[in-house]
Amino acid sequence: MINAAYIHIPFCEHICHYCDFNKVFLKGQPVDEYLQALEKEMELTLQDRPSSPFRSIFVGGGTPTALDARQLEMLCASIRKHMPLEEGAEFTFEANPGDLSEDKLKALYDAGVNRLSFGVQTFNEELLKRIGRTHRAKDVFASIELAKKTGFSSISVDLIYSLPGQTIADFKETLDTAFTLDIQHYSGYSLIIEPKTVFYNLMRKGKLPSPGEDAEAAMYELLMERMDLEGFKQYEISNFALPGFESRHNLTYWNNEEYYGFGAGAHGYAGGSRNANYGPLKKYMEPLSENKLPVMESHIVTKAERMEEEMFLGLRKTEGVEVSRFMEKFEEDPLQLFRSELERLQTLELIEAGGKSIRLTRKGRLLGNEVFQSFIGVI
Repeated sequence: MINAAYIHIPFCEHICHYCDFNKVFLKGQPVDEYLQALEKEMELTLQDRPSSPFRSIFVGGGTPTALDARQLEMLCASIRKHMPLEEGAEFTFEANPGDLSEDKLKALYDAGVNRLSFGVQTFNEELLKRIGRTHRAKDVFASIELAKKTGFSSISVDLIYSLPGQTIADFKETLDTAFTLDIQHYSGYSLIIEPKTVFYNLMRKGKLPSPGEDAEAAMYELLMERMDLEGFKQYEISNFALPGFESRHNLTYWNNEEYYGFGAGAHGYAGGSRNANYGPLKKYMEPLSENKLPVMESHIVTKAERMEEEMFLGLRKTEGVEVSRFMEKFEEDPLQLFRSELERLQTLELIEAGGKSIRLTRKGRLLGNEVFQSFIGVI
C-alpha cells in the first residue's frame, strides 16, 4: 500500500542561479487553474485506491509558499480531501525565508501541516546575492521565529556548500549561525552545477569560481563533525536530525518505497512503474481538463533495476542496506548478487559489507557518487 505523496508547486517569485527544478515565474500565471488541475490529478489517481491513510505528504517546488494564504488553503483542502493522514503523519511544506506571513503560516498550521523545510543555503549576505537568493539572513530568523510562534515544532533548514567563491571559513560561520536557530533538522548539500541554469552558463564561460574538490571535501567533513558535536545524528549522506525528527518522506525515497507524484514535472513511483508528468503548465493541465492523467513517460521497473536501486538508494542512509530486508524483498542475497562490486569497494575502503548490513565508510561518504554508480547496470 502506497502511503506517501510528493506534490509539486512550480511557481517562484525569483529563479535562483543554481536551480534546475521545474519552475516558472509566479506573476501572470494561472495559479488557481493549476491548483484545480492538481486536485483533478489527485482525484483521478486515487479514485480506486483503498481508503488507507497517508503517513507522509511533502509539498515542494518551486516555492509553495509563494502562493497567497487563500491559495494555500485551497491546496491544503484538496490534499486533505483526497489524502487523509494517519495519526502522527508527517505533512511538510517547503518554504522560502521572507515569504511566510502570519496569515500564510496560520493557513498551513490550521490545515494540519506540521513540518516546514526552509531553503536557507547560506547566511553570508554576499554569497546569497551571488547565488540569486532574494532573502537575507535576518529573514531566516524572522520566518523561523514566526513559525515557532504559530505552533510549528518540526523545522528543517537546507544549507549548500562549495558555492562559488565560498571559503571554509565562510561555511564555518554559516554553521555557527545555523546552530543558533534552535531547530530539529538540517540538510547540507554540495552545489551541483546542472544544465540549463545560470551557473551552468557561467561555468561554460569560465566565470564561475569554484572552491575546488579539496575545499568541498573539507566543508563536508566540517559539516559532519559539527552536526555530531551539536547532537544531530547523520541518518543519510546529506541529512542530520535530532532523534525522532528524521524526514519520513525522504526515507521513503532512500528505502526504495513507492510514492505518488502530483503536479507539473512531478515524478512518482507507483504500481511498479516510475512515472514523470509533463512539465510545462499547459501540457500538464490540458489532459486533466479531459479527465486524463498528464503522464509524459512511464517505465516499468524490472526486478534487476529494483535490486540495483535498493543498493544505491539504501547506501545513502548511514545504517546502509539491511541484508535481511533485501532478501525479504527480492529473495536474493545482496552479498552474493553484488559480490565483485562489494569486494572492489571494500578493497578501496569505501564500504563495510558483511553480517547484517552493507554501508558506506566515512571515506565512502566523501566519494558517495563513485560508490552508487558501481551498482547501476551490473545485473
